[in-house]
Parts: sequence; structure tokens; C-alpha cells
Amino acid sequence: MDNNVEQAPENTPTAAVRTGTAAEVISGTRNAGATPATNILANNANSTFWKNSGRRVPGRPSPKRELPQEVVATGQRGAGIGMVSTFRDYQQSVSDAWDTGDDEFCIISSTEAAAAAAAAGAGGDGTRISRQMSQTAALNVIETHSRSNQNQNHNTPRANDCEQTSSTRSTPEENREERRRSLPDSNENRSRLRNYPGRPQLQKISSNSQDGEYETKIEKFQLLLDSPQLDLVALKKLSWSGVPRNMRAVSWRLLSKYLPPSSERRMAVLESKRQGYQDLRHNYFKVDSQDETQQDTYRQIHIDVPRMNPQIPLFQQQLVQEMFERILFIWAIRHPASGYVQGINDLVTPFFIVFLQEALTPNTDLEKFDMSTLEEETRNIIEADSFWCLSKFLDCIQDNYIFAQLGIQEKVNQLKDLIQRIDVNLHRHLQTHGVDYLQFSFRWMNNLLTRELPLHCTIRLWDTYLAESDGFALFHLYVCAAFLLHWKEQLMQQNDFQGLMLLLQNLPTHNWSDRQINVLLAEAFRLKFTYADAPKHLETKS
Repeated sequence: MDNNVEQAPENTPTAAVRTGTAAEVISGTRNAGATPATNILANNANSTFWKNSGRRVPGRPSPKRELPQEVVATGQRGAGIGMVSTFRDYQQSVSDAWDTGDDEFCIISSTEAAAAAAAAGAGGDGTRISRQMSQTAALNVIETHSRSNQNQNHNTPRANDCEQTSSTRSTPEENREERRRSLPDSNENRSRLRNYPGRPQLQKISSNSQDGEYETKIEKFQLLLDSPQLDLVALKKLSWSGVPRNMRAVSWRLLSKYLPPSSERRMAVLESKRQGYQDLRHNYFKVDSQDETQQDTYRQIHIDVPRMNPQIPLFQQQLVQEMFERILFIWAIRHPASGYVQGINDLVTPFFIVFLQEALTPNTDLEKFDMSTLEEETRNIIEADSFWCLSKFLDCIQDNYIFAQLGIQEKVNQLKDLIQRIDVNLHRHLQTHGVDYLQFSFRWMNNLLTRELPLHCTIRLWDTYLAESDGFALFHLYVCAAFLLHWKEQLMQQNDFQGLMLLLQNLPTHNWSDRQINVLLAEAFRLKFTYADAPKHLETKS
């Protein structure tokens, strides 16, 4: 490494290292008095990247750092001026380095290099790095990556605490082992370490919330579901604040209007619908079809399905992927106005998980469950119910997926106007730094926040969406507004486009539970109650 190269005294002409012969380099390094020929070479040098500089460069040992007197007195080999004798000294000398991107700020133009060479010949300062540029870049990278984890790391000692507080010397291996032991060995911590900027959060299936929160509602749900003629309005009102897990599958079928309110007709309708889906599979799902349009649709679905939740083994099983491919392909064939659009594949997942949970015991680990252990009849039931509920669910937002996705563009503009009325400071902050609402909220509208929230939170959110009396399309707009306002404090701390986009595309929701979703929905309801029926609030102010 160039950090370990022994540096020459400050009065040594460093240009000779680049332009002189080997003899001149050796003589110029060992002798403090340089020859006139060497000085001429130093003055004519076009680049002085390797010269010794008195200015501290982030990530490199400081040439002006004084070594301990005992090291200088012992005259150890390689312990000259500007060198370090122990790993501890070296680690302290580079403690101001940032993780990535430091080299791109060290590029010196030829004009600046010539000026720096002349300054070096006169004993002046060397490499000049913009302090403002380096500090801005370093703080943006470090703060963006650390802020999302500050809640988990408040009890974890920092990596360099040992070198600041330790009074005894320890090896680098011992330091690393101590830091490794300080991190909790849990699935949550491993998931946190795998979060990368610009990627969706890991989709957790198991929820941390206890079903005990809904125990008081189970009896009310049971009375409604057992009634000969279901009161759908009462079911929506009860489901708006969440549905117990063991009641969710039946409630979702009823809320989606997949099942009729009459209890006598439900089994007959279920059998008819499930057999109807098997007929659709036989008639429409033909992989060897000669229709070019159908081939393009299937090819795109076949590419997108394996990308869903790649960290969960359940969704990487071939049986599961084939079920998703059939659901999406048949839906696209039956809806030619929109066809298949990337993002619809994520909307199948909540229905699939809910109906799979119904078929399994409560303590089953869904993430690692082997679908081949289920009977084929049970798999067909899960697939058919997921298809019909998805079709009903997408009916009120189909304009989001027609040509040019005009529905999403309209909702993004409505979100922009809404935030401008609710919080003008946040709106101006985003606009000042060049952040367009379409750049981050398009995915919120297209995927209904499935990429921003853990899967169990998405399922809780959809309890409310299915219970909305006038459809969830309008309410989702206010959920997105409340979601954006929730992160206002963190967004206002970002002072450039890069930091804002990294945060908006990788929001730290991996520890969210049903309680955070309840608060989000309550705030969205408040915003809807305030602004939806008050059109004057949404008019442009002069």
C-alpha cells in the first residue's frame, strides 16, 4: 500500500521521485541537500501526485504527526518522520477516513499540479483538497447509512471506542472479536446488516405483535361470520382497525365480495369459483402458445416472479413461482386494457400468505415451509382464492395499470398538492433539492407500499383497505401523505439530493409492527377527514 511507503523529509525535492533516474532518487532521498539538476526537474514537473504534503489527507497517515519519544529514541527501523510504528498509531492517523468515495476528491488537474509543484519547491503546502467538498461527501455517506440503524445501535459500542478508552495495548484481532461479541446475534440484526440503499426492506412474514390485542374482537367477528345473513357494513367497521389472524382469510373473502353475505350459498359459490379458475388455467395458461403478445406477457412475468422477496426461501420454490405465474398470466389475459404491469406481482403476495396461513397450523414457520408437503387440492384452493381476491382488489385501481399509468400520475400530483397544503416547509425542502414526487412516490402508488413495509405490516394495512366503504384508492393517497410526513424530521436533516433519495428509497421500517401501522392509519384518516371534503384547501393559493 502507498500508506506504508516511507516518506522523505519536507525539504527533499519529491519531483525527482517521478522524473529523475534511480541514482538521483536515492541520492535525493538520503541527502538533505539536493543538486541543482534535481531542483530543475522538480520545477518542471507536470504532476506532483506523489509529493509529500504538510496538509492532512483523510484516510492517510499525517506526515506531521509526532511519534512517541521512546520510538524516536530507540531508532527503530522504518520509524522516521511521518511514519507509524504500531498498528494503534496507524489506526489513529487514519481515523478521519470515510468508507467510500475518497479517491474521487483527490484528483488534481494539471494546472493545480503545476502550481502545487512550484509551492512544494518553495517549501509550501502540497495537495489541496476542498474541505467543504470532502466534509459534505463524508457526512452524507456516513449519516445516511447510520441513521437508519441508530435505534438498534444506541447500546452498541462504536468501532473506535476501544482505541479511545483502552489504556492497554490489544491486537487488531482482539478488537474485532470484541466488537463482534458486542453485536447481538439475532435475525433482526442480520436483516439490518443486509439493508442496502435503494433496495426494499426485507419482507418479514412473522409478526412481533401478539394476537392478544385482537382477542376482544374475536367474539364479535365470530358472531358476524356465523349469522345467516352477514351485515357487510358491520364487518367493514369491525375490520377497519385490524382482523385477528384466524379470522382473516374468511373476512378477506367476504370484504373482497368473493363470497356472498348469505352463509347458505358460500360453499356452493366457493366450489363454483374454484372450479372456474381451474377451467381458466386449462383454457388460457398455455406456455407454448403461438400468440406473440401472450409470449411477451409470460416472458415478463417469468422474469419478475423470481425477484419477489429473494431473501425468503418460500418464494424461491418452483411450485410457488409457478402458482404466481399462472395467477398473473390469467389475470393479464382477462384484463386486456391493462395487461400485466410490473408491480402487480407484489400484490399477489399478501393474499397468498393469508390463505396459506389458513391451511397451516399457527406455529408453522412460513418462511421455510415446503409447499410440496401440501396436498395438490389445498394448493389449488390457495391459488384460486388468491386469483379471485386479487381480481376484486384491483378493480378499483385498474386505471393505475392502463397505458401510461395515468391513474398513478394523477395520484402523484394529488400527493404533491396535498403535502404543499399540509406542510409547506417539507414541500419546499424537497423542491429546493430537486426531488420530484414522481421519483419516490411512483413505487408507493404502483406497489401500494408493499416494497416499503414488512409483509406482516402490509397485511395489516390491507385489513383497512379492504374495509374502506368507498374503495381504498382515495384513502391510499392520504396513507402515502401520512407516511411521508412521518419521516419529516429525518428528511429535513438531509441537505442534498443524494441523501434525500437514499432515505426515501430505503426507509427504516424493518422493525415496524401493527402498532405503527395503526398510528399511520389514524393519521391518514385525520388527513382525509380534514382535506377530502374541503376542496378549498386543495385549490392553488394565489
